[in-house]
Amino acid sequence: MAHFTKATSLHDWLNQRLAVDTLRRVLATEYWIPKNINFLWAMGMVLAITFALLLVSGIFLLMYYQPNVDLAFDSVNYTIMQEVGYGWLWRHVHGVAASVVFLIIYIHMFTGIYYGSYKKGREMIWISGMLLFVAFSAEAFSGYMLPWGQMSYWAGMVITNLFAGGSLHADGLVEWIRGDYVPAQAFLNRFFMLHVLLIPLAIIGLIGLHFGALRIPHVNNQDGEEIDFEAEAAKYKAGDKRSSKVIAFVNDFMSKDMMVVGIYLIFFFYLVFFHYDFAMDPVNFDPANGLKTPTHIYPEWYFLWSYEILRPFSTNVGLIAFAFAQVIFFLLPFLDRSPNAVPASRRGLFKYWFWAMLIDMIILTAMGKVPPVEPFGTIGFYAALTFIGLWIALPFITMFEKKA
Repeated sequence: MAHFTKATSLHDWLNQRLAVDTLRRVLATEYWIPKNINFLWAMGMVLAITFALLLVSGIFLLMYYQPNVDLAFDSVNYTIMQEVGYGWLWRHVHGVAASVVFLIIYIHMFTGIYYGSYKKGREMIWISGMLLFVAFSAEAFSGYMLPWGQMSYWAGMVITNLFAGGSLHADGLVEWIRGDYVPAQAFLNRFFMLHVLLIPLAIIGLIGLHFGALRIPHVNNQDGEEIDFEAEAAKYKAGDKRSSKVIAFVNDFMSKDMMVVGIYLIFFFYLVFFHYDFAMDPVNFDPANGLKTPTHIYPEWYFLWSYEILRPFSTNVGLIAFAFAQVIFFLLPFLDRSPNAVPASRRGLFKYWFWAMLIDMIILTAMGKVPPVEPFGTIGFYAALTFIGLWIALPFITMFEKKA
């Protein structure tokens, strides 16, 4: 049994039982961050703050939301928006955060790609981050069902139909997911449970995994410099903070993080109070009607790029291309054969690959929003082919990359 002494304070009592000093040292005061990083490294903290806003606003909305196909629409659009004090504010916060969180995720992802933060030794950082992306996507989709508006219903119909597998005709699987032949009460119950319980728990667990994966290989830096963290940390602890190449996560780096978070919150609440409508589809302000199909069905903006990869092809080919798009980012650490963990600007052909991928995904997003009429259909088709071609080319253009 461990040896316990008479505690001299509440802190000492807790420290003997929970090792709070050790936890603080491992996770905060002796968790070392390179000095040569920029504001883009604060996106992780911005994501954590946004997730907290989603949790808090979601709890307030949950107090008045009715997960019933006859009551859900009115509980959101009348009870919460018009009858509950400041209900409109919590809905605006939740809606804007659900949309902006994906903007921050994409910035975070492409920052990692640009600076090679997925390279050898950091594979689990990238994979856990991509698992978080999938979890946030599932959370966003399940939440989009809950207002039970017209676009909610038909987006649920279209997305669940994908599980039929085209020519496989796995209609039984689709019915099992829905709990019925069409989206109805069982469908709403299941997605409500996923949205408020299971997926948030998965996200919290994955955030812990993602943060833990950073602990051993440490955070990458914007110069791709190999840092001896033990030697540099020794300088820092000895008082030579000026020449040390690292700083402590708390309070040094955290203070910089909070400055970026403060600027972000100004932008965030500007959207909440003045431009919240961008996060709320006008079609979804009509109650769900299974007998009236919307003229143009499309997902939220953050899913448009993958939707456009599905849309230009025949059913079977489109499903294969869609599955390819969902999986391929996970394989990035293994497809990039270069030994260099430096910024893309110093990586020859990879520099052009990075910007081509970014521009192509923006084009796919824009084309996914518009109806598939010419010339948009042709542009979307070639953008989808370009996306697939870029990923196929990646191993070949990085295989012969010279050591930077």
